[in-house]
Amino acid sequence: MSQHTPPGHMAPHIPADAYQRAQATGQPVVFVLNDTPAGIPWQRLLIPFAIAGAAALGTWGVVAALCVLMDAAAHTATTIAGAAGPIGAGGITLKLARSKNA
Repeated sequence: MSQHTPPGHMAPHIPADAYQRAQATGQPVVFVLNDTPAGIPWQRLLIPFAIAGAAALGTWGVVAALCVLMDAAAHTATTIAGAAGPIGAGGITLKLARSKNA
């Protein structure tokens, strides 16, 4: 039995007898192609979670950087106030830092 490939683009799962019956009767052959992959489209889920994760990590990074900057500013202010001693203006003296004896 000679089996030839029919002309045109034909899905490999169409039985030969269905094709030959369609050729003999003149009825059209309808091909239904399912080109959507089965299962969950991971790219649709992964991209929003990646963006949300990056935003969360970035926010925590900014918070950590601000904490470090505020700590450095507090230490700097304390050092400057300790070195300057008491500051007075118009008879009012303001001591900016405690002495080490007290």
